[in-house]
Amino acid sequence: MLRISEIKLPLDHDDTALAQAILKKLGISKEQLTSYTIFKRSYDARKRGHILLVYIVDVATPQAEKLLAKFAGDRQIAPTPAMTYEFVAQAKPGQVVEGKRPVVIGTGPCGMFAGLLLAQMGLKPIILERGKSVRDRSVDTFRFWVKGKLNAESNVQFGEGGAGTFSDGKLYSQVRDPNHYGRKVLEEFVNAGADPEILYINRPHIGTYRLVKIVQNLRSTIEELGGEIHFQSHVTDINIQQNQVQGITLENGQYIATNHVVLAVGHSARDTFQMLFERGVYIEAKPFSLGFRIEHPQALIDQCRYGPQAGHARLGSADYKLVHHCQNGRSVYSFCMCPGGKVVAAASEPGRLVTNGMSEYARDEANANSAIVVGINPEEDYPEHPLAGIALQRFWEERAFQLGGANYQAPGQLVGDFLANQPSIKFGSVLPSYKPGVKLVNLGESLPDYAIAALREAIPAFDKKIRGFAMEDAVLTAVETRTSSPIRIKRGDDFQSINTLGLYPAGEGAGYAGGILSAGIDGIKVAEAIALDFFAKVDI
Repeated sequence: MLRISEIKLPLDHDDTALAQAILKKLGISKEQLTSYTIFKRSYDARKRGHILLVYIVDVATPQAEKLLAKFAGDRQIAPTPAMTYEFVAQAKPGQVVEGKRPVVIGTGPCGMFAGLLLAQMGLKPIILERGKSVRDRSVDTFRFWVKGKLNAESNVQFGEGGAGTFSDGKLYSQVRDPNHYGRKVLEEFVNAGADPEILYINRPHIGTYRLVKIVQNLRSTIEELGGEIHFQSHVTDINIQQNQVQGITLENGQYIATNHVVLAVGHSARDTFQMLFERGVYIEAKPFSLGFRIEHPQALIDQCRYGPQAGHARLGSADYKLVHHCQNGRSVYSFCMCPGGKVVAAASEPGRLVTNGMSEYARDEANANSAIVVGINPEEDYPEHPLAGIALQRFWEERAFQLGGANYQAPGQLVGDFLANQPSIKFGSVLPSYKPGVKLVNLGESLPDYAIAALREAIPAFDKKIRGFAMEDAVLTAVETRTSSPIRIKRGDDFQSINTLGLYPAGEGAGYAGGILSAGIDGIKVAEAIALDFFAKVDI
């Protein structure tokens, strides 16, 4: 097959236009075009009011070899790369015995895909999740949002599907992926019920509620292949003998022997990080970010990004990506932007308050929201201890909890008042979406002084890129602390902890991913490493 890049068509093109463009580009007849599939569809919005769709397509034609020779040197026409996933190994009957089955801790996207790949290779993984199944977890999460009653083991952070289940289901990443692992992740989502459009649209997303059913289907696939998934199974200890994992212990006292443990616990498993540190597993502090959520009318963002073509069905709700380098040396950037979404309560510990953002598949809520956060680093901001970043997160989460009234209402402020350093009195045209509610305060007390100064400089700078970003009654909600893990559990080229054999730190919590797609990719890589190590130690 041939891959053709940079086919540009107007937003309102008809169903025949793409095929006609392929024929014109290749100079072939309709009869010589066997078939084509869209590999990617994005858009070019550089000319305001004249947005074009940009396609990359894979074309089947009996003229492929002749066309490759004809267009030699044309970077827009090349052979379609091989993207079919190939397993690195496959178990034979009887090879996998009790006491040797790999254990996966966590059922976020990293743990889920590590478990899925291990199951597909016949290794019958045991997957442990401290929270509840995705359906039961959703009930607990919505109860928290409505009534302010937190279940510390079943919430936005903990439970089947991980934190990504309640953050829009974004499926894009900036990681380099020469082996097309990302394609494997997307295909498995489609097999589990996701819309096939995620395979080709630019910046695909699934939507929170759709993810619930998809996560359940992925679980069923793992179980059908011989894997096990156990909920409300909190790992509280790890048995390490002579720098080798021998097994893990659950909160209920159950011991599971194993020499291969995938640690995919997410960025909020603070007690697990403490336990691993006490057991001597090498952990180092890493940078993360602190900030707020900001809400604007989605219509404003659409108009700024798309101009007169705002609202077009093929464009959907607009997003943005912003960064500003401040005079005090800090960088402020937008993070986890949720078009047509809402701000949600994401706390996982009593007496501490955290925000996040989410969208449904339609992205049709009135507000756009995004984190705007300030980068911080261990050398300058928390040099005391490998786990000092966790202490810093907790401090500001506790401050937000108190500022909000100590009832899980979030502290908030209008942007105009924040820039003027005065408390807000009432909401304007933008009503906050956070539940259980927002208490208006002065957010100048909710973050370190350097972060407040950086945000007050960045918001007007962002307004120069998106007119209206600094609108007086846009709403800020505190506090966003879980942008990424504050620690890294360092691993070697074999994906094992640098000082604990058999422990495979993986995903966002271990410091090796940032988002659903990159976490899923990391889960695949770790599963492959376990399979190669496992089969090197058994009789083939």
